[in-house]
Amino acid sequence: MKVSLLAQTLSYIRGGGHFWVYLNWALGLRACGCEVRWIETVDPKTTDEALDAQVAHLCAFLRPYGFDQSILLAPLDGREIPPSLASVALTPDRAAESDLLLNFRYGLPVAVLSLFRRTALIDIDPGLLQVWVAGGQMHLPPHDLYFTTGENLGAPGTIAPDLGLRWHSIHPCVALELWNVAPAASAQTPYTTVSHWQAHEYVIEPSGHWYDNSKRAGFLPYLDLPKKTAHPLQLALCLSDTDPSDIADRATLLANGWQLSHSYDVAGTPADYHRYIQGSYGEFSAAKPSCARFGLAWISDRSLCYLASGKPVVVSHSGPSAYLPDSGGLWRVRDADEAARAIEAIAADYPRQCALARELAETHFDARKIAARVLEIAAA
Repeated sequence: MKVSLLAQTLSYIRGGGHFWVYLNWALGLRACGCEVRWIETVDPKTTDEALDAQVAHLCAFLRPYGFDQSILLAPLDGREIPPSLASVALTPDRAAESDLLLNFRYGLPVAVLSLFRRTALIDIDPGLLQVWVAGGQMHLPPHDLYFTTGENLGAPGTIAPDLGLRWHSIHPCVALELWNVAPAASAQTPYTTVSHWQAHEYVIEPSGHWYDNSKRAGFLPYLDLPKKTAHPLQLALCLSDTDPSDIADRATLLANGWQLSHSYDVAGTPADYHRYIQGSYGEFSAAKPSCARFGLAWISDRSLCYLASGKPVVVSHSGPSAYLPDSGGLWRVRDADEAARAIEAIAADYPRQCALARELAETHFDARKIAARVLEIAAA
């Protein structure tokens, strides 16, 4: 079976973790026996010279995993693919060769979407995507199938609407064969995470309620966490050296005991991101405020990489779940005191917590199994 995977990495070539979101899926599809095409859209504002550089970076990133010869470029808004890249231009004939398109980009023009025989949207921003569409911030073209990584979408009492669509609930995924168990270096190896900080992202819910939905807003309730635990905590953040707000936030974080590094320095490539996670004791991270408000049991693709690596994860709670534990390998917490207690409990039982983390990844997030379920539903 030939499957095209529509990713969105060209415009964010320094996001090593962002790249892994799509790579985990591509590896899962290949493990199911699929021939995978990696499709990227081309921003009409991108110059030919910049596009050549972006594609060269993408090829270098994909080469270790065997996908560098599978790239296709889809031009947007009349943008033409330059002659230097004509061999990787998405044409109607090349699109027609695919049995299925998996769209992770969401707002793809109908002119591009219609080139494919069968299409499926993969929602990796459950709740947010639906609110964006309902609020007119995004147009969602018709697909044959709709998948979401959220639980309970559209259930009574939840905020995010289902948009009148039939959503197939799936788990996010991680390629277990690439994310093997890696023991921590020592008991004082820090908990880490990789994150944006100020995204200037605001959510307007259907009720009209609006709020700052940045990772900064998610972390603020945990600001004094390092003072509540002896274990070192490190954040790899995309903080500016010139923005006054970022400069002030850096000083505040350091004053509260956080270790800081820049995400581009430690996780700017897929290989660096992999190395950074595997060298950690575990993960502590806070989700965006919308995750708790929507209550769809969202879990990040990044956390799955920690779990598969045998690293316990402590994250802010994102709603009731039929399969995510609140403690044991994955600890879902509601405030800094709960997070501190989780960190101490993990330290007292570390080998078992590492085993539980890996077991959780194998049981619920195996990319091969998740991809196989999507293919099964698509073939029905």
